[in-house]
Amino acid sequence: MGTLNGRTALVTGAGRGIGRAIARRLAADGALVAVHYGSDESSARETVALITDAGGRAFPLRGPLDEPDGIRTVYERFDAGLRALGEPTALDILVNNAGFNIGGGVREVTPQDFDRLMAVHARAPLFLVQEGLTLLREGGRIVNISSAATRVALPSALAYSMAKAALEALTHTLAKELGARQITVNCVAPGFVRTDMNRRRWATPEAEAQHAALSAFGRMGEPADVADIVAFLASTDSRWVTGQCIDASGGSAL
Repeated sequence: MGTLNGRTALVTGAGRGIGRAIARRLAADGALVAVHYGSDESSARETVALITDAGGRAFPLRGPLDEPDGIRTVYERFDAGLRALGEPTALDILVNNAGFNIGGGVREVTPQDFDRLMAVHARAPLFLVQEGLTLLREGGRIVNISSAATRVALPSALAYSMAKAALEALTHTLAKELGARQITVNCVAPGFVRTDMNRRRWATPEAEAQHAALSAFGRMGEPADVADIVAFLASTDSRWVTGQCIDASGGSAL
């Protein structure tokens, strides 16, 4: 508790699932959290309420990441939200979590699906960093949420896997480029987690048992399992870790 006092975090896609868990954990550690969402305002406001009810600080921030001016809009609203709270416009922690999946193997994937997945999972994180460099303070933290699908072949999620692989390449390269400013850049790669996006994978006891069996621990992941790793990477304790992708799949498919 209190390890992130005085720091400001922006968590994309923080209305539900892993993003919500990350926002709540960072706020519990003392950060002021901008809870970004694309379209689901009610879920984002619920995340903010959960944080404030627990004594933390947060505000909602809408900004579609796949629109031409989406990134600029995000930072304009980030600035407005901080000013409304009497806070300086500065950023300490950027968590690129926003994402979605469109299934399909090599015979089913369409150019439109591919472009949408790349826009949110790879292009948006790149330009969120680029646009945010003047705000990101020395010793800042960038954490990208990837997927174990870059390590374990999932033919039914071909384009999604490719987009996440691009995000991991971005992580490695940015770590080298931003190291002089003591900014760390790391990736966390979850496996099957009990979120709305993965609901079909745990909608029945049989489906959940099938996916739980893939983990060395014999269970599916929970959003907090991922959020706790992100909290470490956002803290000063991770100051000597950069350019890494931490597998957070519970030892799936070892």
